[in-house]
Amino acid sequence: MDALSPLMLGFLGSLVAGLMTAVGATPVLFGRTPSRGLRDMSLGFAAGVMLSASFFSLIIPAIDAAEERYGPGVIPAGIAVVGILAGMAIVAWVNEKLPHQHFTIGREGPDNAALRQIWLFIIAITIHNFPEGLAVGVGFGAHGLSGGMPLAIGIGLQNLPEGLAVAVALLGEGYGRIHAWSIAALTGLVEPIGGVIGAAVISFSEPFLPWGLAFAAGAMLYVISHEIIPETHRSGHQNKATLGLAIGLVLMLFLDVWLA
Repeated sequence: MDALSPLMLGFLGSLVAGLMTAVGATPVLFGRTPSRGLRDMSLGFAAGVMLSASFFSLIIPAIDAAEERYGPGVIPAGIAVVGILAGMAIVAWVNEKLPHQHFTIGREGPDNAALRQIWLFIIAITIHNFPEGLAVGVGFGAHGLSGGMPLAIGIGLQNLPEGLAVAVALLGEGYGRIHAWSIAALTGLVEPIGGVIGAAVISFSEPFLPWGLAFAAGAMLYVISHEIIPETHRSGHQNKATLGLAIGLVLMLFLDVWLA
C-alpha cells in the first residue's frame, strides 16, 4: 500500500471506514436489537474515538507541522485555534442551512416540505459523516499510511455503533429490516467523498497541512458536541455512555501511538 498515492490511500481508507457502517447495522437483519443502554454506551465509544482522534491524530500533528514551517511560538498556536474554530463554524453553518431531521430531536434547519422525511434523515447523517471522511483523507494526505491508518481504523470502529443506531432508528420509523440496513449502509458512502477532498487539498498544497489538520479536527469536534454526546445522554444512561467514551478515547490513543 505504500506505493499508492496519498489520494488513493485517502479514498480507500475512508471507503473502508465508511463501509463499517454497514457492518455495524448487520444485527438488524437477524432481528437482534441491542438495549438502549448498550446502544448509548456504543455511541459513547464512538464519541471517545472521535475525541481522541481529533486531538492526538489531528490537532497535535497540526501544531507540529506549523512549528516545522514557522518555528515555535504564537503562529502555530494561532493556526490551530483558527483552524479548529473554522472547522466547527463551517459544519455549524451547514447544519443550520440544510434542512434535515434527527431521529430523536426532530427537524433542524429551514423547513422544506418538498423533501420526504427519509431524505431529511439522510442529509442529517451526511452532515455527520462527511467530517469523518475528511479527517481520514487529511491523515493520509499529511503523512501517508502511518498518518492515515490510525484514523481509518478508529473512524471505522466508531462507525460500527453509528450504523447500528441508524438502522435501529429506521426500524422505529416503520422501515423493514433490509430497507433499514440498506439505508444505513449507504450513509457511510459519503465518507470517501470527504476522504478524497481532504487528501487532495493536503497532498497538493503543503502550506495547507496544519490548517487542514486543525480544520478536520474542528469539524469532528462539532459533531461530537452537537450530535453524539447529547444523543447518548438523552435516555438516562449517562454512566454507560461515559464508560463507552472512556474506552473509545484510550483505545484510539493506543492505536495512534502504536500504529504511528
